[in-house]
Order: sequence, then structure tokens, then C-alpha cells
Amino acid sequence: MKFLLSHLLEESARRFPDKPAIRFDEEVMTYAELDRISTRLAHVLVENGLRRGDRVGIWMPKSIASVVSIHGILKAGGVYVPLDPNAPSARVRYIVEDCGIRLLASTPAFLERVREILGGEASSFTIVLAEHGPAAPKDLTARVIPYDTVLSHPATEPPPIATVSTDLAYILYTSGSTGTPKGVMISHLNALNFVRWACDEFRVTQDDVLSNHAPYHFDLTIFDVFAAMQAGATLAIVPEELAYFPYRLAEWIDRQAITVWYSVPSILSMMVRRGRLERLAFERLRLVLFAGEVFPIRYLRELMLALPRPQYCNLYGPTETNVITYHYVRKVPEEHAAPLPIGKPCANVDVFALDDQGQVVSQPGVEGELYARGPNVAQGYWGDPGKTGKVFVQSPCQGHFRETVYRTGDIVTLDEDGTYLFRGRRDHMIKSRGYRIEAGEVESALYRHPQVLEAAVVPIPDEDVGNRIKAFVVIRESEAVEPSDIQRHCARYLPGYMVPEVVAFLHALPKTSTGKVDKKVLASHP
Repeated sequence: MKFLLSHLLEESARRFPDKPAIRFDEEVMTYAELDRISTRLAHVLVENGLRRGDRVGIWMPKSIASVVSIHGILKAGGVYVPLDPNAPSARVRYIVEDCGIRLLASTPAFLERVREILGGEASSFTIVLAEHGPAAPKDLTARVIPYDTVLSHPATEPPPIATVSTDLAYILYTSGSTGTPKGVMISHLNALNFVRWACDEFRVTQDDVLSNHAPYHFDLTIFDVFAAMQAGATLAIVPEELAYFPYRLAEWIDRQAITVWYSVPSILSMMVRRGRLERLAFERLRLVLFAGEVFPIRYLRELMLALPRPQYCNLYGPTETNVITYHYVRKVPEEHAAPLPIGKPCANVDVFALDDQGQVVSQPGVEGELYARGPNVAQGYWGDPGKTGKVFVQSPCQGHFRETVYRTGDIVTLDEDGTYLFRGRRDHMIKSRGYRIEAGEVESALYRHPQVLEAAVVPIPDEDVGNRIKAFVVIRESEAVEPSDIQRHCARYLPGYMVPEVVAFLHALPKTSTGKVDKKVLASHP
């Protein structure tokens, strides 16, 4: 019976021992090897103090060692906490302190940075190395367990830890509205419900090769890593040096014979613009999944025309629920089509929207905030009952027993078919001159301009009108475009109060570590 994430690997290792489980550059690890080494790592962690429910940080560049660490921690009954390898030391230090990490899985090449974040507290930490490399710095006072200790451990079975499906599996730290990261607590059950649905819905099998583009602190990787394990498929890790270079990334997808691609739309848009997709065959690519932000219709249209063979599916869901709705794009959208629907609920998940009066939205066109219920809903925010209580709430639809639902903060409507349409974030709505404006609608108009490559909109506080709208745009290098040109263009599609009053041109829009447009940076831009 598979009720833990670690069981997925164990079962596939039994069924497909010699099949490649992970590929990274020229390195390959089979299912039998992954199962064996992660089991040994689990024992080393337990023998060095790990107890069920303890948080273990994973701080290293993306590699096979990262995936081994994930499975080793889960087999040991621990909770893995992926730390962004490119994050500032202060942010990593905050996360380590916030969730009480005292064990780290890392690599020799990263020990200098480990010393930097641990500082004078290093002596209270144990670092287990997940690959070979140079010796640890002599002045690092943390206890360092060499990789040879893992490889030479005699264990053949996972430690006998009484983990149950409602125990935490991992904590993903996301940006908080106050600037302090918040740790989303996900149980084995939360993740497994999504993984099982995804494998069934997208017919993932042992013949598939799944890409892993997103960093491990981003929830998109849950599909990559665990759907592959569930199906006995091969997980192909995108090398970090290719991740944001569209020309080479497109070649990598083709060369690796990727069958299922999953990323944020920004990456796909980048490949459409600069990847020269027409030169490659992508013969095995059968499914393109995207999530995390709105996909500009212009680039989705170009992508589907360039690559007509795969199926395309828009997935929706915050980190607190993983994916809860989905929508297949059955045909190439018209040039000026509305943004894609976010779709209908996944199996064993229920979503509903409440209007401003607290009534369930059932009629097309009525706006409401989307709520989610079911096994996908996370356990809350680590160590923060205040934030947890604001969005993980008792279900307003029944009062007969305790049922926690999640308030997404996303505003939606229904169409005539009962499909949900995303209208925007409640906290991203721009109030100007008494109107409520969704930034995404303005951005959609900006993308219709033939010279605009990227666009984003932020509010600028103003005492007289509440907020003024500022647009940031990236245009084709060979074109000369004035702010007034952009404003006249927007006026063709938007009412006057929605036309950006300020237009700024950038060479590129800033991105977060997960590849999304970083609107916090734009809001502070002069």
C-alpha cells in the first residue's frame, strides 16, 4: 500500500530496477541505485540525530544529489526543506532559524556558503554530504559527514520509522506580503492526492521522460519528481546553466527526448521569442504543462503553431494547494482571445467561489473569491498560527463538523460551461478613481502591441486618485516606440481609467528565482 511519497520510489525500484530514474548532463542513476543510496542516506541521517518530523535543509545546486537527498530525508521520516541555492544568505539563514533546521544535506562545493549562513552557530549543525568533492574548510565548525559514509552504509531496508500519511513531507517557503518568507506545510497525503491525479490524468508511464526545470523550492517540482517516481518514468534535470538560455534549452528538450514539459509560461514565452523552435523536431514531446502565471495569448498561439503535435494544459493552484484546477487548450487561440480559463477541479478536489455577500457563486459573470477543499489543502504555515488562521478557515458551506478550506485570494468568475476564469488577485487589484482594475487585463492589452515583447503593470500610490497605473514594457530592439504610442494602443482596448498613465521601457523584466515576473522589484523601480 503506497501512502507515503517514499513508497513511490520503492515500488518503482522493485518494478524497474535497471531503468534510468534520473538523468543529469551525462550522469544517469537507475531506480535500484536511487533506492539503495537514498536508503543508506536515510540511515545516516537517523544515526546523526534525525527524528520523525525533524526539518532537514537541502542546500545545493540542482543535481542527482538533490533528488537523492529528497528521498533519503523522506525515508528517514524527516521533512525536507529546499533552500534556494541562489538566495541571499540572510534569507536562507532566516528559513533555517524559522523552522529549526539542525541537519543539512549539502555538497562539498557548497560548504563555503554553508559556513557563511551558519556563522557562529555552525557547531550545533550536522551536514551530511550527498556527493563527493573537495574537503570541508578547516575552520568550518559544523560536523560534516562525508559521502563515503553514506555509500558504505550496510543498510538494505529503510529505517523502521512509523510515518503516517498526515505527517509533513516538506515545507516550501514562499514570499510573504510583509517581506518575511512563510513556510507552507505539505503532508504526504496532500502531495500524493495531486501526484496520483496527475499521473492518471496525463497518462504518465514508464516510457515518459519528464523535464525538471523549476528549482526545488518551487511547487512545480512536486509533479516532476514524484510523478516520475509514481510511473517509473525518467526525470531529466535541466542544468542551471541552460535554464534561462532559450536557444540551448530548446536544443536540450529535443536532445533529451522530453515527452512531458512543465514550467511557468515565462520560460515558454522566452523560448518562443528566442529559441528558434522551427529548427528542431521535438518528436517525442507529447504534453506541455504550464502554471504559475497567466500565459500571454500571443506567445501561446505562436508556441502552438510552432509545435502543433503536443497537448497543452493550463494548471492552476497556489503552493498551499498544489494544482486544483486544469484546462486543456484544445485549439490554437485567436490572436486577440481572452486569457485562458483556469478550468475545472481536479479529481478529489472541490473548489467554490464566494461573492462579497458570502454567497456561493453559481451564475456566469459574477465575481467571487476562490476557495479550495479536499486532500490537497496544506496544513498551514510553519510556526505562524496568525497567518494560518486568516486563510486556512472553517468551511463556510457547512457547520456540522470541522473542515478546513483554503482562501486563495484569487478572484474568479464562471463561464456558461461552469469553467472558472481567473480575474486577478484580491491583493493585486488596483483601485483607481473608484474603479477596481485587474492588472492582468491591462497587461493583456499591452501584449497586443506588435512591438511589445514583455509587459507588467504595477500601481503607483496617489493621494488624489488612489493609484495611478504604471506599465513596464520590453520592446523589440530594432523598434522606436514612445510612451504615447503604448498609451494610444491601450486606449483601443481599454476604458480611459485603465490606460497606463506612466510607461517605462526596460531591457528585460526582473524575474523571481522561480521564473515569474518580480512585481515587488518593479514597484520599487524609479
